[in-house]
Amino acid sequence: MATSILSIPMRYFMEVATRGSVSQAAARLYVAPSAVSRQIAKLEDSLQTPLFERKARGMTLTQAGERLAAHLRTTQTDTEQVIEQVRGIGGREAGRVRVACTEGFAVGFMPEVMRNFRAAHAQSRMQLHVGAPDEVSALLARGDADIALKYAVAPEPGCRIEHSAPAPVFALMAPDHPLARQRAVSVAEVVRYPLAVGSRGVTARQLFDLSCSVQGLGYEPAFVSNFSSVLLPLVRTPEIVLAGLLTAVHLIENGTLVARPFVEAQMQQRRLQVLSLEGRTLSLLARALVQQLVAAIGSGGKRRLGRARASAASRG
Repeated sequence: MATSILSIPMRYFMEVATRGSVSQAAARLYVAPSAVSRQIAKLEDSLQTPLFERKARGMTLTQAGERLAAHLRTTQTDTEQVIEQVRGIGGREAGRVRVACTEGFAVGFMPEVMRNFRAAHAQSRMQLHVGAPDEVSALLARGDADIALKYAVAPEPGCRIEHSAPAPVFALMAPDHPLARQRAVSVAEVVRYPLAVGSRGVTARQLFDLSCSVQGLGYEPAFVSNFSSVLLPLVRTPEIVLAGLLTAVHLIENGTLVARPFVEAQMQQRRLQVLSLEGRTLSLLARALVQQLVAAIGSGGKRRLGRARASAASRG
């Protein structure tokens, strides 16, 4: 059962901030909408500043409201963490770690990390949520995740960077692809082949589109998906998928795919970040998982990019 240390006005404020609506917050709290409105007005009066902008379709936080909501989320999640640790004193370890990551890490990378972590921390309880980049950031901001793992091209507001590593975009292809015999590829070369790309919110797609725009190149994707991990095992020559190295490391190691870096600087402008919520203190268990992630990221970055094979046509 969740424990809250928030006063009634603060609880009502947080419900409206989360729901964006007085009526929805009231339904959640099992009180009348007028009671919620009175508590919000009382809180704004005591703080001498508006916390919401009242709009026809709901309530949105002002800058002051955003600041207060961020502080209260951190306070609440820290309280829950301490309570859980206290409950575990005198008994068996009752630690829980909640991780959110984007889908590129969910198939090959995170299962290995979680398996190794569980082997070292047998009593730990782990939760993994896989979502779109914006969803992963939102989970962390709401306090619904302790750690987030995602690709980023800019700093995340309200987040503390626990670890950051270069995460260039690679061209992933079958070992018998004509470009597989090159040490690096250019965007101009890649657009000549059928491309499987992420949706427009995916960082690999954003950087590729930027590079095409700079060079005056155009392309028509053969396949678009927000779930690149599904595409990778299906790649056959002459298709190419744009993705990060850790997304495909398990397929590179078994010889299914090879990865080739791009020569363009735009394709290098991405970071792999391990994030936590700014102002929040991670538990010892969560800190241990961060260390495990950092080690796995470093190990993955040192792996080979795969060997090219001569195609049947060239052998004949």
